[in-house]
Amino acid sequence: MQNNPSLSRKQSSLREHALINYAAYPIDQMQNQQRSAVVKQVQQALANDGCAVLENFLSQEGLQALLNEALTRKDQAYYSPKKECNVYLGKGDESLPNDHPVNIFMERSNGFVTADLLGNYTASRQLYLWPSLMQFLADCLGKEQLYVYDDPISNMIVNVNKPGQQFNWHFDTNEFTITMLLQGAQSGGHFEYVPCLRNKEDECYEEVKKVLDGERSRVKRLKLQAGDLQFFKGRFSLHQVTKNTGDIDRLLLIMSFTEKAGVLGSTVRIKDLYGKITQAHLDHEKHAVRADKLKD
Repeated sequence: MQNNPSLSRKQSSLREHALINYAAYPIDQMQNQQRSAVVKQVQQALANDGCAVLENFLSQEGLQALLNEALTRKDQAYYSPKKECNVYLGKGDESLPNDHPVNIFMERSNGFVTADLLGNYTASRQLYLWPSLMQFLADCLGKEQLYVYDDPISNMIVNVNKPGQQFNWHFDTNEFTITMLLQGAQSGGHFEYVPCLRNKEDECYEEVKKVLDGERSRVKRLKLQAGDLQFFKGRFSLHQVTKNTGDIDRLLLIMSFTEKAGVLGSTVRIKDLYGKITQAHLDHEKHAVRADKLKD
């Protein structure tokens, strides 16, 4: 299916305020007590287990605009030919036992609509670049300032889970992600996570192995609804989207931000997940510095 630029340009005529549930989330009113209460709510939830949800963050009009953009592009989603991966989305290690987490590979069948397919004329991009949203997110995350993730392939993507597809247990490269559910699965397609399973100094392989072996005492499941905004610290919390057992696609908009300007993803990771890289990735790789020593 081809993009429909005329439809997207019409959608992008919506003001940013109209894209969100502004009555509940007056995010550009810095002195508003309601805004302050929401920021505090998110900070407390993130401190407790690395996850926070703002229900009905998108307005009905905004949700429909972003959903339409995802629907017109979902057939262009990239599906990696590598159908299995470990929780680090990397290679195995022959020097380690077969049952080590690095060597346990699981099904990954979801696809991604890449950022280059969501141009500046889209409502999705308009919302992503809104300075008031960026400042609100920074306040909620306790960050002094956030920057747009400079990666031209993956800074804003749509995760597509068709019926029968899933994205099994994994950790993220980024410390945190911002997601908005655009369309939930009729059944299945649940977001599950294990809060703070590893830290910057320790991979906690034994705890990871327990989850992979089926231990669910620490597993949490979210009941997300279309229009919800989710903050998630996926660098340290193991998480997955269970198999979509319904009849419609699960569509999730993922927005990525960074604490430093000029950050791009690694060439290996971007090529593997999204099927393409740019010259910017090759240039950036020459000077890239890792934020920690954890496995990706």
